[in-house]
Amino acid sequence: MRHFEISVGLVSRFAACGALVLASASCASTPPRTVGGVASVSPAAGRPWSPPAGAGAPFTPAERAASPRVGAPREASVPADVAGRIQQLSLADVVDLALGNSPLTRTSWAQARAAAAAYGSANGRFLPTITGDVAGGPARAISANPARLPSNRTTWVPSVALQYLLLDFGGRGGAARGAREALFAADFAHNATVQSVMLQTQQGYFAYQSARGVLLAALATVQTARENLAAADRRHEVGLATIADVLQARTALAQAELAQQGADGALQGARATLALAMGLEANRPFEVAIDTTPLPLRELGESVDSLIARAERDRPDLAAARALARQGEAQVQVARSATLPSLTMGSSAGRNFSNAPALEGQTYALSFGVQIPIFSGLARQYDVVVARENAAAALARAEQARLQAAAQVFTSYHALRTAAQRVTTSANLLASATQSEQVARGRYAEGVGSMLDVLTAQGALADARAQSVTARWTWYSVLAQLARDAGALTPAGAMAPRVSPDSTAGLPR
Repeated sequence: MRHFEISVGLVSRFAACGALVLASASCASTPPRTVGGVASVSPAAGRPWSPPAGAGAPFTPAERAASPRVGAPREASVPADVAGRIQQLSLADVVDLALGNSPLTRTSWAQARAAAAAYGSANGRFLPTITGDVAGGPARAISANPARLPSNRTTWVPSVALQYLLLDFGGRGGAARGAREALFAADFAHNATVQSVMLQTQQGYFAYQSARGVLLAALATVQTARENLAAADRRHEVGLATIADVLQARTALAQAELAQQGADGALQGARATLALAMGLEANRPFEVAIDTTPLPLRELGESVDSLIARAERDRPDLAAARALARQGEAQVQVARSATLPSLTMGSSAGRNFSNAPALEGQTYALSFGVQIPIFSGLARQYDVVVARENAAAALARAEQARLQAAAQVFTSYHALRTAAQRVTTSANLLASATQSEQVARGRYAEGVGSMLDVLTAQGALADARAQSVTARWTWYSVLAQLARDAGALTPAGAMAPRVSPDSTAGLPR
């Protein structure tokens, strides 16, 4: 399916910064330029997203500055290359606009950058702190001065001090691990947000295509109703039909026009929904290209159990939940370290400057300190309990997310099977309804059939047309849902659907 492959290539531009962030403690580097047909999810929960095999080199900061369409998503706009085909937007264009304009992707991107900065800050605790200080000023001696120092003197003492935490029983390490897992979670969450935006946009695109198809079917029904009315008028003029036939044909035409007006209203609603998904104003002129390719109806070559296992392995939201659970465990270590002693080392060096030569000179100091928490009103002990329970809650949420993902895959899997059956059934229904309507009109033209038979067949054909269109785009939408639920926005690769040679025979186009 082309639309999934295109979408995955687009999402790769905005996938989480992952290991690139870890190298610089910032999101200075962006994801790979292209990832051909590969899902943009992390293969494992223990590390952030990383480009799969075959991906291009990451963008450099200079490239990112020169290309606002990569890295952090841009403000709502239509790029120049897309503006030229604004009346013939493909699914790739629609998804590209959505990813670039969505406030959700901008939010998750900023959160990932903040998590990267927090990770850098946590690692900074492993380094010593260096401070500079200048103290002094004028002073007057009041007591006797056996050293015969001037009673009025000015002294300035610039100094540099270094302090380093030697031992804190895992406090710094726990904080760094917690920040690292928070970074992983933010990266995975960004990736999950991108996939959600893609799914919403794709389904909006399919809904718009479906609404437009229903409108075209309604217009065809109106045209047929007009032809039936004209035929009834001709037969009535020559005395071969009664006025009842004419009135029935007029009623059918009015009903068809009402249905067409309703379909037009539904199309405008779908248009507004799609514009919102793309981050555009609802009244902005645009149109999507009509897709007349045969429906690639196919069977999934992967069982529901395999898809559930795939989701547990690949879904970025599950990976984010597991990372948050590991962050909770690290916070327990931080809280426990606060109840234990800590050992610090300090050193300083300075020089005295004074109008009294006897006070001038250099100063040096080296010290070691041990801080022992004795009693804090049991606050530190309660902090340990809080951290432990928060970790347990995060672990429970991760398990709940896993169970929910399994239920989503199961539901989408069987929904796709039902959607495929509806496509086949609606195609058969459309074929039989078309033949029945043609036969009824032919019999009426020959004077052996009634107008009621024609109108009944016409109504059945109108319903069959609408159902065929709806079934087609519902299949696309459900397939996109299953791909997202399984952790990949493409049915290729591990899902490996098998295409039967005659699977597209007789399907609506």
